[in-house]
Amino acid sequence: MLRITDLKLPLNHADEALPAAIRDRLRVTPRDLIRYTIARRAHDARDKMDIQLVYSVDVTLKNEDTVLTRFRKDRHVQRTPDTGYRFVTKGGPSYTGPRPVVVGAGPCGLFGGLILAQMGFRPIILDRGKVVRERTKDTWGLWRKSVLNPESNVQFGEGGAGTFSDGKLWSQIKDPRHLGRKVLTEFVKAGAPPEILTEAHPHIGTFRLVTMVESMRETIEALGGEYRFSTRVDGLDIVEEAGTRQLRGVHLSNGDYLEANHVVFAVGHSARDTFEMLHAKGVHVEAKPFSIGVRIEHPQSWIDEARFGPCAGHPDLGAAAYSLSHHCKNGRTVYSFCMCPGGTVVAATSEEGRVATNGMSQYSRNERNANSGIVIGIDPERDYPGHPLAGIELQRHWESRAYVAGGSNYKAPAQRIGDLLAGRTSTALGSVIPSYKPGVHMTDLAECLPEFAITALREALPAFGREIPGYDHPDAVLTGVETRTSSPVRITRGDDFVSLNTAGLFPAGEGAGYAGGILSAAVDGIKVAEAVALSLMA
Repeated sequence: MLRITDLKLPLNHADEALPAAIRDRLRVTPRDLIRYTIARRAHDARDKMDIQLVYSVDVTLKNEDTVLTRFRKDRHVQRTPDTGYRFVTKGGPSYTGPRPVVVGAGPCGLFGGLILAQMGFRPIILDRGKVVRERTKDTWGLWRKSVLNPESNVQFGEGGAGTFSDGKLWSQIKDPRHLGRKVLTEFVKAGAPPEILTEAHPHIGTFRLVTMVESMRETIEALGGEYRFSTRVDGLDIVEEAGTRQLRGVHLSNGDYLEANHVVFAVGHSARDTFEMLHAKGVHVEAKPFSIGVRIEHPQSWIDEARFGPCAGHPDLGAAAYSLSHHCKNGRTVYSFCMCPGGTVVAATSEEGRVATNGMSQYSRNERNANSGIVIGIDPERDYPGHPLAGIELQRHWESRAYVAGGSNYKAPAQRIGDLLAGRTSTALGSVIPSYKPGVHMTDLAECLPEFAITALREALPAFGREIPGYDHPDAVLTGVETRTSSPVRITRGDDFVSLNTAGLFPAGEGAGYAGGILSAAVDGIKVAEAVALSLMA
C-alpha cells in the first residue's frame, strides 16, 4: 500500500474528483487503482477565495513496486507507514505479581490504566473525584448555582480536566511509534466518531467524552482493572534501602493503606495539595514555566467570515479556529491558547474563594461565540523564584483577586476590549454577550492580573486585530482569569520514567509537567504504562 500526501482539490469537488486525482498523480489507469482510503483531510484557507481541501490517501495498486520506483525521489509518494500498536510485554492471566497503581483518571491515567489492563496487569486506578456522570452534576452545580465541590469539579474526577474542554485530539509531540494513533483508535472503539481518524484537527467535545470515558472504564474493569473513586492519595510510604528511596505504598484519604511499589502519578495540573504532599515527602519537584491571562470571546460568525470569507459556513470547513502569537516590547509573549470554536467559557476553579476560567465546546461546535485563552508566558526565574511551589502560590494569588473582582460569588471579572485598551473600567456589555456561567461582573481586569500582563495585552490585541479583522473590536469580551494553562511544577523523572529520587514512583502526564492536552497526556500515559510493565516483568 502506498500513501500519497499533499493532494489538493477544490472545496466543492465532486466525489469522483479524488480517485481521478489519485490516478493523475500516480500516472496509472483506472484498472490499476484497486482501492483507496482517506488517511487525513485538512483544508488550506490562506486564499479565502480559493480554499482547498488537502488529502493524504492510502492506495492499493497493481504493480506497486513499479510505481514506487517511479516516485522514489518524491516525498509525497511513500510506503504507507505501519501505525499498528504492539505491546512491549505481557503479564497475562498467569501474572500474580504486585498490582500497579495509577493515581488519576484523566487522559493520562485512563490510557496508562488501559494499557496495563490490556497487558494483563490488573491495575488499581485511584481518583479523588467521582464517576463522570456524578462529577458532571457537581460541575453544573458551580455553573448554575455557584456551589463548588472542591473534590468534584472541572479539574477533579473521572476523565480529568479534558472532559470539560473542546476535546482537541492533536498535538505537536514527536510520535515515531504512532502512539497517538493508538489513542484515537481506542477512542473510536469507545464511541468517538470515526472521522477523528482522518481529520487533521480532530476533536470530540464534552458530551461525547463523557460516554467514551464510561465505556473505557468498563473495558478496563472487564480486563481485571479496579477503580476506586472519591479516594485521594494523602501520603506516601517511602523507605530507605541501600541508599535508595523506595516507594512501598500510599496512604488514602479514607484512612486505608494500599501496598504498592509501582505507582503512576497522573494527577493533573491542578492537584496542588498533592504537589505539596510530594514535596513534603522529599520527592524531587521543580518549578516550571506556565502562562496566565484571560479568555476572549467573539461571535463565531465574525471569526468564520474573517478566516473563510465567502466560504464561511461551508459544512466541510466547520467553525473556524485560529492561532495567534505576538512578542511584546516588554519582553513578554502573548498567544492564543486552547481555542474553542463555537464553544463556551466555563468556571474551572477547584478551590473555594477563587475564580479560574477555561474553554469548552461540544462536537457540533455550534454555540454562538468563539473563545480562546489569550495568555502571557511566565517563568520561575523572572516571576516566581525561590521555591519549587512558588508558581502555585502565584496562581492562587491572582485567582483570589479574580474572585473578589467578580463579586466574591464565583462570577468572573470581565471587561470589554475597548475599555481595557482605553484604561477604563467596564460598566456594561456591548454587542458581544459572554457565555461564562454563573455569570460575569464588569470591572477592570487590571485588578486581577499583573501589570506586565495588562501592558502586554494592550499591545498584542491591536496586533491580533491586524491579523484577523475585528479581533480587537471594542465590544469583544475578556473574562478573567486563565491560570491553569499547564502545570506550574514538574515532578522530575529519568529516561526510565521513574522519579529522579524515589524508586517506584512514575510521574506522568500534564500534572507532572510532561504533557499538554488530551492527546499528549494519553500518549505519555501509554509510555509510562510500558515502563511500569517492563519493570514488573524484570
